[in-house]
Amino acid sequence: MRNRTKAKKVKAIARNWFNAALGFFFPEICQLCKGERAAAREGYVGAHCWSHVRFIRPPFCERCGLPFAGELTAPFECANCRGMELHFNSARSAVVARTVVLEAIHRYKYQRALWFEPFLAGLLLREAGPALRAETWDFIVPVPLHPVKEREREFNQAARLARRLADATRIPLNDRLLRRVRPTLTQTRLTREQRAANMRGAFAVRRGVRLRGRRVVLVDDVLTTGATTSACARVLRAAGAEEVCVWTVARGL
Repeated sequence: MRNRTKAKKVKAIARNWFNAALGFFFPEICQLCKGERAAAREGYVGAHCWSHVRFIRPPFCERCGLPFAGELTAPFECANCRGMELHFNSARSAVVARTVVLEAIHRYKYQRALWFEPFLAGLLLREAGPALRAETWDFIVPVPLHPVKEREREFNQAARLARRLADATRIPLNDRLLRRVRPTLTQTRLTREQRAANMRGAFAVRRGVRLRGRRVVLVDDVLTTGATTSACARVLRAAGAEEVCVWTVARGL
């Protein structure tokens, strides 16, 4: 317990130094609209841009968390889930992937705009934290990047977000359990069927891993059709995981 407390203090100090360094290089204005004040601890996202964030609330698909615009009195499964063989038990996302959230994610991932991390991680922790603390989970596992892509990007956004979620929930992070063994095409312009085919055989668990009876939380930045996280869940279930749930910052519509 003492070591854990010490580690948390060290992480807090490191984040304070990181925020101080950002404040030195960047003016305290919103990095999305450039029109209002926003500090490093807020992820450089101002109040006006924050007002465009749409949190996902019921009704939504019981399987993948896709929000439904209307009123429903009974649980339902969306057409996407009915048309795919999904291997996770459930998937949930904090917010809808649009406007300021989509812009922040894109710049975070592809332009290494790490100052958006507190904003994005905050969205995830706000929604996933209470839900995960209400149950018992064995591991938090980020969706891995292929080593070549991770070297190009210099970081894995899913791993960074997963670490923040693990720190907040005290669920152990295991970022070495799952690996990406085959490079894949970018999913952005692929159809649902193409995405599933693209991810087939892309992931594997580390040699010797046994997950019998374990309950695993998969973390990624965005969920669209669920092809990537389903491919991850498939190998986790094959290794013995009893249940795999998915949490992402945002849900594509």
